[in-house]
Amino acid sequence: MRASQLLLVILFVPMAACRQAAETPYAGLETRAIKALAPTDVDAYLNGDGMGYALAAELNHYPGPKHVLELADQIGLSETQVEETRLIFRAMADSAQRLGRDIVDLERQLDEFFASGGSDPAVLSQLVTRISALEGALRFRHLAAHLSMRRLLSPEQIAEYDRRRGYDGVEREGGGGDHQHSDGNHSAAH
Repeated sequence: MRASQLLLVILFVPMAACRQAAETPYAGLETRAIKALAPTDVDAYLNGDGMGYALAAELNHYPGPKHVLELADQIGLSETQVEETRLIFRAMADSAQRLGRDIVDLERQLDEFFASGGSDPAVLSQLVTRISALEGALRFRHLAAHLSMRRLLSPEQIAEYDRRRGYDGVEREGGGGDHQHSDGNHSAAH
């Protein structure tokens, strides 16, 4: 084989493999227990993990209870704030886990609908609508916990939280000066 032919083979084989991979992005996913959910997604739902549902809050200076507890000493939480944060986190986690179990169950039913040759649009609509409602409720639950944390923390604690989470370069729009203080409690004005 000449060098020019070998060069063509060396160039063509990887290009063909890349093209085939691009044309079949779902290859291998058909073996999942629930086709639409990666195993890590199932675990995240069942554990009540945030899954990015609260990024709108987190990245706009509304800390999350899990990370506030992780940073309790560094941001100067009082014992009362630690206890209140634990309550907020536990309520959020319990609710998120229940909602996550329901979502996984409905995703399993959706998968079974198609696996069994389902064709009834009414059944499909019901499943998708229920899943969407639960995802909305799950997102609300995570975001509501961030609202509660914003009311509990001082502007200085929020600023330190943001700094420790790596958000110190984020411009603060209404990010701290809008808190009202009374009797040592911190509550957001909005």
